[in-house]
Amino acid sequence: MLPFCTADTDSSPKDSSSSNALETPLVGEHFGVLNRGFVRLVDSMGSDAAIVQAARVSYGKGTKKTREDRALIRYLMRHRHNSPFEMCELKLHVKLPVFVARQWVRHRTASLNEYSARYSEMREEFYVPNEPNGGDALFSEAHLGKQSQENRQGRSEDLTLAQKDKRSRLSARLEDRAHKAFAFYRELLEKGVSRELARITLPLSTYTEFYWKANLHNLFHFLELRLDTHAQEEIRLYAETIFEKIVRPLFPQASEAFQDYRLDSLDLSRGEVALLRGLVKGGEVVRPQGDFSQREWQTFLTRFSLREKDEG
Repeated sequence: MLPFCTADTDSSPKDSSSSNALETPLVGEHFGVLNRGFVRLVDSMGSDAAIVQAARVSYGKGTKKTREDRALIRYLMRHRHNSPFEMCELKLHVKLPVFVARQWVRHRTASLNEYSARYSEMREEFYVPNEPNGGDALFSEAHLGKQSQENRQGRSEDLTLAQKDKRSRLSARLEDRAHKAFAFYRELLEKGVSRELARITLPLSTYTEFYWKANLHNLFHFLELRLDTHAQEEIRLYAETIFEKIVRPLFPQASEAFQDYRLDSLDLSRGEVALLRGLVKGGEVVRPQGDFSQREWQTFLTRFSLREKDEG
């Protein structure tokens, strides 16, 4: 990755090259996430009107009259006509822990340029759960939690460990380990070890930064996955910040449709559809033989707040 000049976390410089810098109040504004992270809008292109304009170019002679803008956007989202949403783009400057960045880059439908630890020294900035962002974070911070018994790759919603810790024992030890890792990192640099090798001693909690540019369709896909309750809490906080503080204000109608037809909707399997049809006709809540695993069945019951009929 090539190096780039990053903004200091205490200031919010606006890119003079941004065509929207004078038009979009959000450009250059920092939104705090976690203890030292942020999201900043660098530039944007398009609006709800641009989505409608792109969709209507395909209306030829003899087609029906065009719909009202909001209705058309909802139609496009509902029927997954995605290309009009690709006419809009956002460029974000994101500061985040390395372990969150590694989850982020799994979304390969965007352009990215990251701060290079081969060219530049890493600042002693790292993430510790339970530590607030100086009161600037927009959403409740991630907590120190135990391994979930239901979700093998995540933490439980039990807050007792975080409440018991309260930035003392475990959090303090995490912080101490990070400080020692950075001390060793600086020692290696002082002894002449190259930056590209000295960095290997740094923890995954170290903050990195990147510019990330995506069109609105792919950004919605990122948000759909990372706003899900199964996503890791830290990256979910970034997704919430991007959606609520940047995407929703810039694309209110598209965001409304996205929430209605993606975030707050459900995808149903053929078996679930058949079950629901049966329930609507007065059928009983009984697990079909051979069609559902126990986990699928419990998910179905939870989704619709149903209780299985007592066979007794």
